[in-house]
Amino acid sequence: MKICGMSVLASPLASLSACGQRAANSFVEPAGKPYEGTDEQLLDQIQRAAFNFFWGEASEKTGQIKDRALANGNDSRKMSSIAATGFGLTSLCIGDQREYRKNPEILERVRKTLKFLANDLPNEHGFLYHFIHMDTGQRWEKCELSSIDTSILLCGVLTARQYFADQEIKDLATRIYERVDWPWMLNGGSTLSMGWHPESGFLNARWEHYCELMMIYLLAIGSSTHPVPASSWDAWTRPKIKYQGIEYISGNDPIFTHQYSHAWFDFRNKRDAYADYFENSVKATKAHKLFCLSLRDRFPDYSENLWGISASDYVKGYTAWGGPSAQGGPLGPIDGSIVPCATGGSLPFLFDDCIRVLRHLRGPYRERVWKKYGFVDAFNPLTGWYDADVLGIDLGITMLMAENHRSGFVWNTFMKNPEAQSAMKKVGFHGG
Repeated sequence: MKICGMSVLASPLASLSACGQRAANSFVEPAGKPYEGTDEQLLDQIQRAAFNFFWGEASEKTGQIKDRALANGNDSRKMSSIAATGFGLTSLCIGDQREYRKNPEILERVRKTLKFLANDLPNEHGFLYHFIHMDTGQRWEKCELSSIDTSILLCGVLTARQYFADQEIKDLATRIYERVDWPWMLNGGSTLSMGWHPESGFLNARWEHYCELMMIYLLAIGSSTHPVPASSWDAWTRPKIKYQGIEYISGNDPIFTHQYSHAWFDFRNKRDAYADYFENSVKATKAHKLFCLSLRDRFPDYSENLWGISASDYVKGYTAWGGPSAQGGPLGPIDGSIVPCATGGSLPFLFDDCIRVLRHLRGPYRERVWKKYGFVDAFNPLTGWYDADVLGIDLGITMLMAENHRSGFVWNTFMKNPEAQSAMKKVGFHGG
């Protein structure tokens, strides 16, 4: 997601440090055995581990889910992300479908989560703060009211509404969605604002270039209570880049921007006046892999078995990085790190290439990168840095896209929402 509306900065390849080169010269792959299970077994292990995060790192009082936690559990932090809760609600649907926990327990957790969202969590025109205290719902420090994070939450809310045959869940979910005043977030413009602060008003940054924004506009256009006009779909630009012969729409952002809307909205075999967005994400994933492999002279850990960078932790904190950019170079301070959700979130787009990476991580790297909740958020095999944390949104996109590859469950469930169907029809999608 956009970090408080800030755009990603590109850094030229020339800025990559000499120390990265020295680390590269001494790099040796771990000698562990290959992963011996089937692809299905690996995907199920990944999903079970992610489900355990969404179940275990939620508030017993409110159902709200932590933004991040220690990868092995026993985490005491209290900051919740509403986006993580959105992924978590969807994971509860998957977990019920796959019987990761008993149905009555999952039903009670979903009801608790939705009750708090509907009745107790502070909102402004239906929009919610990006980060909150997981037990009280209090705004975390002075974070923004976020249009994208509210939208990710709503996708989870609407998935639960369609999946569970429970009238209370359906009514709560509908109330949460229908109270959102989408025209307010336009702030007098043709594109939606990225957010709002009570201290200073709307952010200047808008959702005006292709990225993960498709879900926001479709949710807004499909609203039965406070819709924005269908013409807002045409108001954002779709710039194209070309990399090693692959031309595709990209907003000069990390690979997750080609994944998030696709986790819920089913863009397969259909297109609007501009593009086939599913095929566009296939191209973006291919280009990203080629980009990582192009850096092997500096970072020889990048290979057919090991590639993928997305917004994530790194040794100095959190950053948004990847590539290629419109200029062909990298985004952010690339240092040879690997981010498992880059390939995990692209499983439906380029399965054979992505599962090869995940198998390699689960094989030779084993306990270095695999913990209680699955793969650590990021690691750098050149320097020996391994993240101590997992992030809810990164586990979430991997879990949902693994399920979409396996069964299409999230797509099939979410697309039963009449608002989603209506929005895609209004903006001119046709085909499949």
